[in-house]
Amino acid sequence: MVEETGATLGNIERIGIHIAGIVQGVGFRPFVYNLARRHHLRGWVLNDGAGVRIEAEGASHALREFVAGLTAEAPPLAVIADMMIIALPLKGETQFEIKSSLISVTHSATISPDIATCPDCRREMADPNNRRFGYPFTNCTNCGPRYTIITGVPYDRMRTTMDPFAMCPACQAEYDDPANRRFHAQPNACPVCGPRYRLLNSDGQEAAGQPLTEARRLLKNGAIVAVKGIGGYHLVCDAMNQQAVTLLRTRKIREDKPFAVMGGSLESVRRHCLVSQAEETFLTGAVRPIVLLAKTAGYSLAEAVAPGNPCLGVMLPYAPVHWLLLAPEDVWVMTSGNSSDEPIAYTDGDAIARLAGIADYFLIHNREIHYRADDSVVRIFNDKPYILRRSRGLAPAPIRLVRPGPPVLACGGELKNAFCLTKGDQAFVSVHMGDLENMAAFESYKATIGHCQGLLGIRPEVVACDLHPEYLSTKYADHWNLPRIAVQHHHAHIASVLAEHGLEEPVIGIAFDGTGYGSDGHLWGGEFLLADCREFTRLAHCRYLPLPGASRAIKEPWRPAAWMLQELYNADFVNLDIPLARLLPEGWQMTIQAAAKGINAPLTSSAGRLFDIAAAILGIRTHIHYEGQAAVELELAATGARGDTLPYDITAGNVRELDFRPTFAAMVQAIGQGRGTAELAAAFHTTLAAAITDMTRRLSKTTGIRKVALSGGVFQNMTLLRQVAGLLEKDFTVLIHRQVPTNDGGLCLGQAAVAIERSR
Repeated sequence: MVEETGATLGNIERIGIHIAGIVQGVGFRPFVYNLARRHHLRGWVLNDGAGVRIEAEGASHALREFVAGLTAEAPPLAVIADMMIIALPLKGETQFEIKSSLISVTHSATISPDIATCPDCRREMADPNNRRFGYPFTNCTNCGPRYTIITGVPYDRMRTTMDPFAMCPACQAEYDDPANRRFHAQPNACPVCGPRYRLLNSDGQEAAGQPLTEARRLLKNGAIVAVKGIGGYHLVCDAMNQQAVTLLRTRKIREDKPFAVMGGSLESVRRHCLVSQAEETFLTGAVRPIVLLAKTAGYSLAEAVAPGNPCLGVMLPYAPVHWLLLAPEDVWVMTSGNSSDEPIAYTDGDAIARLAGIADYFLIHNREIHYRADDSVVRIFNDKPYILRRSRGLAPAPIRLVRPGPPVLACGGELKNAFCLTKGDQAFVSVHMGDLENMAAFESYKATIGHCQGLLGIRPEVVACDLHPEYLSTKYADHWNLPRIAVQHHHAHIASVLAEHGLEEPVIGIAFDGTGYGSDGHLWGGEFLLADCREFTRLAHCRYLPLPGASRAIKEPWRPAAWMLQELYNADFVNLDIPLARLLPEGWQMTIQAAAKGINAPLTSSAGRLFDIAAAILGIRTHIHYEGQAAVELELAATGARGDTLPYDITAGNVRELDFRPTFAAMVQAIGQGRGTAELAAAFHTTLAAAITDMTRRLSKTTGIRKVALSGGVFQNMTLLRQVAGLLEKDFTVLIHRQVPTNDGGLCLGQAAVAIERSR
């Protein structure tokens, strides 16, 4: 039970316990206090810079039961990563108490993510006889803001943005009462002493009436309201109101990308979407992310919410203000408070400055948000979460690494950025930081790294980054006067899967995405790697093709499609009876001629561009308005359809190539035969899955590897993931992401894992 021998008196002992993990901000000290009182122990508990420290004295059998109860009965949101127990000399205390937190120069406490409002707090807000009736900042030790309000550790009110709000006598009494669930609840507040909302118009003038009641009335009448929540501002409007949603699209400059919605109840969600048991679990749990759901046949929200898309991103209320604004039957658009490609607004001044041209009104409060946090986004795959964005409710909870290493700062990629800080065997992946090409996002990224270093007590000794020399994250890494480890983009993708699963042996890694800087200076994206968390060998890839117009080819899928067709048919392809031939812009020939001469046409092996080519040939999308739109719409076109496997080639050599020119030639021929868009979109997915499986089996024969890891943004496509995993699982162990996104939001974890291995 103990690591050292201390003084005892008969069967009376004293022990010291230190617990690390997510044990601050989750009601752990009150839990310890009540557990100790139940076992008639004396001593104390406190927060320190590394977790929770306990000294307990009492009968030997009582101490044994107390220690067992620390893990068996811990609060539901607590995560005990480590527990150290030592024997101590007796002190003869007469009671057990919660002591003031111990401040230390070094610290390594783990901070809880923000937690959705618990049922007890919801009942109080709905009870006219309760003093917190209708109060939009109701919380307790089991719920409420954590990460977004903390300014330092140990976690105490004075080191949160609740510090300016002194508790009234009633709240203080709850805080001091061991039998109360608000015992030592740091954000505790009520209408008498806590934060308050105000409603402002777009000119900054305060509106008359009760702020939440008036905001709800305005929303029901078609207004757009910027609502300050836990991690930032949302832009909100009635999802049943086509005019309001269309106006929001226009003002936000968001042409086609679907909006997320919030339903007032699970019943209101079920009226518009199919909800499985696993999906319901995530919708109603403590995290409450946006969950991507399939629409029902009776879907009746405004068409502008998710135009032409059979899926919808849905969440349920997670903050008190949501429960008070939405009636059970309501469904409202709840989209990030920003213009397209900007980071979410979270300070009042920035929100009013940036959103004044979008929102008609601002529902703001006077509790500072210290860290911004977008909503997390998940899909359910095989009844388990498949994370697309890891942010509010999930970050910065640690991920356990297979072994400890030096503290690392992994800077992540350029798009969908997240960074990672490691300490010992724990990796702390940040909330979603956005696209660093936006300067506001980049400035926020740098500031948040600094904040998290201080919060987690991590001083990096190694910095890891992407291999791309022009990424802002790479240039940021260069500013550190530390050993720098550059990790190839697709190696980082595969290493992130291995790190999640605690795997040290090599695997066949299949990294399919839009683009990543390759070791040969070309743009990779359709890669088969022999990889572990230290090194990789490129075994195979999709055949290189040029990107006519460079980065413009990513936003204009007609460009790579036109190149592909001129390779197959020369310029005569414009005479083919296919949709793309009728959609080409004027001057397209000059673009292709320049690419043929190698002018502004970098080579790429990107699998993402294959989706673009297929979408353009079929006339689905020749220009995109958001990242991956052509691929998304190609998958939507294939939904519910069946398609045969089309031909493709695999070339031999030290590094094999997957050649899809025969695939696209077959598609053109099939169009001429009158086969429909849905069938051919499905055939493209079927062919890609078959080709991936074929190549993997060949590589397995030469390497002897029977484990396969899938990563990269292309595997956000559920149709492809389902087919590839289903085919490969017949012969291989298939590893996919479960804790970080398969897109570039998970890169930083792979970078950190590689840096640790290379630093050994």
